[in-house]
Amino acid sequence: MDAQALLLSQWQFAVTSVYHFFFVPLTLGLSVIVALMETFYVRTGNDLYLRMTKFWGKLFVINFAMGVVTGIVQEFQFGMNWSEYARYVGDVFGAPLAIEALLAFFIESTFLGVWIFGWDRLSKGMHALAMWLVALASNLSAFWILVANSFMQAPVGYAEQGGRLVMQDFGALLTNRYVWGQFPHTVFSGFSTAAFFVLGISAYHLLRKRHEEIFKRSFQIASVFGVLSIFMVILIGHTQAQRMVEFQPMKIASAEALLRSENPASFSLLSIVDQATMREVISIRIPRVLSLLAYNRLEGEVKGVLDLQNEYQARFGPGNYVPDITVTYWSFRLMVGSGFLMFFLAAYALFRVMRREITQPLFKFLNVYPLAIALPYLANISGWLLTEMGRQPWVVYGKLRTADAISPNLTGGMVLSTLIGFTLVYGALMAADIYLLAKYAKAGPEPAQASRPLEEQAYWE
Repeated sequence: MDAQALLLSQWQFAVTSVYHFFFVPLTLGLSVIVALMETFYVRTGNDLYLRMTKFWGKLFVINFAMGVVTGIVQEFQFGMNWSEYARYVGDVFGAPLAIEALLAFFIESTFLGVWIFGWDRLSKGMHALAMWLVALASNLSAFWILVANSFMQAPVGYAEQGGRLVMQDFGALLTNRYVWGQFPHTVFSGFSTAAFFVLGISAYHLLRKRHEEIFKRSFQIASVFGVLSIFMVILIGHTQAQRMVEFQPMKIASAEALLRSENPASFSLLSIVDQATMREVISIRIPRVLSLLAYNRLEGEVKGVLDLQNEYQARFGPGNYVPDITVTYWSFRLMVGSGFLMFFLAAYALFRVMRREITQPLFKFLNVYPLAIALPYLANISGWLLTEMGRQPWVVYGKLRTADAISPNLTGGMVLSTLIGFTLVYGALMAADIYLLAKYAKAGPEPAQASRPLEEQAYWE
């Protein structure tokens, strides 16, 4: 195995994943918000909701197109960079990926085309239904991807035959307890991303007193959507932490910089660990709180990194089973800190909405919301860093190490050239996406007359 090829392949998959996941959460959430707005238009006949639907729908389409482009490349890497992984688990891992591509993605892209080109060809109700099908398929697509990823986190439904894993029980993949924490957490994270996207752009226009009726209504919808979504993210995230204690105790131990097992276990306020010597440089902890998070009670053992390392060596053989503690520790805190700050901002926005003070001078924080668009992206990326880096050195937990999953005869030079190419191309795509989103977001909605097809203008007038 070429150590440089392994490291660069990990970086390449990380770079492409982060770029792709820049677009995915907004797609999951904004599709639902646009569908809701169009439903309000169908039910009320209020042209305001039609203009909102077209404005936010345009931004959704831009983001969706970029997400498709960046997602396709990822699957090719399984064959090019990680062929041993594909050989070992392809019979299991490939099934949910195939279903995602053949079912969910085709539904999503087909009905998005119907929605884009069907304004003057479908009834209002059928047109709104097309966007609901896009929203459903987008989130269904995320489900199948997460079924595959959850198998990597907590493998189930397989049998070992001929030095590889084969499908034994497809139903076990669908009922994997890990996916039923990961899927809703990811979906509501996407909803939260869309809520802050709408809040931020709406605040931008309200501060400039442009299209106030449209963006006041958008701000109201997003504040409700955001509070509910972020509350669910926090609630489900607590459940996920408990499943980490059960399925991947090393991940939670490193995320808490807990070197030695404790009962009751303490929660870290600030910890710095010298991983080379496995010694604590700084350790400020709150007694019992980690046990409370892990078991919903003030006592209960949480195993430490050193004890787990000894346990894994006895179980799996010699090796280093400790992930990068610094990365997992700070990514966990960045994710949680961003999430709670988002909840505060969304709750404050809803409070001002309920008091009808969105554009009043009393609403001092309105200029914060355009900047707060970055918060869910920070939380999403740090959450995935924790998920994937905290699983190391395993690519399939307890079954296949990352070092054993790389393609044979792959050299560092081969991977370096594609890594540079992907980074530059994806960077250009991300810059184009941000530019287009910013351009059309700042431009605002179309004038009232231009926002409706001729048939609808005649109907309402």
